Amino acid sequence: MQFSNGWLGFELGVLRRLKFTSVALPFTGEGEICVHLKNWKVRVAANDPMLWSYTKAQALVENNTEKLNEDDLNTLLDDAYVPHDKLENPALLKWFNETDAWWFDNLRFNAERLESYKRALALTAGMMTGDYVLSFNEQTRNMREPFTLPDVFRRMLDCLPKPQDNGMRNKSTNQDVRNFVAERHHTDMLFLRLPVPVTQTTTARDPIVTWREEWLRGGDDFWLDFERSRGARLGSRVQSKAQYLGFVEDLLRTASHIPAWAIAHTENGFITSEELVEKIGRVRKVSSIYSKDFSDMLGVRASLIVSAS
Repeated sequence: MQFSNGWLGFELGVLRRLKFTSVALPFTGEGEICVHLKNWKVRVAANDPMLWSYTKAQALVENNTEKLNEDDLNTLLDDAYVPHDKLENPALLKWFNETDAWWFDNLRFNAERLESYKRALALTAGMMTGDYVLSFNEQTRNMREPFTLPDVFRRMLDCLPKPQDNGMRNKSTNQDVRNFVAERHHTDMLFLRLPVPVTQTTTARDPIVTWREEWLRGGDDFWLDFERSRGARLGSRVQSKAQYLGFVEDLLRTASHIPAWAIAHTENGFITSEELVEKIGRVRKVSSIYSKDFSDMLGVRASLIVSAS
């Protein structure tokens, strides 16, 4: 789910009420909240099982100083439209026309020639460029600005927040969420934005998340192994509400060494906030519940449940 500024403001407004100097996020997602927390002089540990989210966190959270210069842009963009013998990632043709697919294929290849944080910045801007292209369909394509992909890429780079050094060792990881939480010693706060439940019968994936992951992983043949690796964990497919809540409880018990929790939940008809509060209460007493109705914009209600040992 793409989060509105109002949603982000709601979460930040609640976190402002809490006292903490370090935070761990098992499911970072887009990472905007991490940028704000970093600017608050909070030490941020950002994790996500998805490679696209980890890459963004490298660029925006772990990176303190690096920016792309004109030489880097020349490395990335020169001859990016030129086709080779074959596409390294033919899965791109599911998402883009052949000309655009070649550009994204070459950009991905060229990014590997940059050092770590610059590579992450290039790939983050590349994801934003692809999101822009995919935001148009057959009916709206005539509304697309007549920019070349390099033009859009440069504009997206300008939209990225400037790197900030908050004097902390901020980290980004691409771990299993349970292992990540277990390793977070000397952390004040767990910020757990619960993943949207995906049932065994659900076949469709979020197209934005899907294309990003397939671009970064170089194809689409990894999904089965990826989902197997997340089996019996929060974030994997579930058969029932009870199983999902069981995964939540398991992760929270693993996080029992972290003094405070802030658990963000979206009421979308699968699990109510009351059911979630009851489950959290089996592990640790709930101290506060904050809610905001976003039904006018997104058709859902947001809750942030706070618990402190």
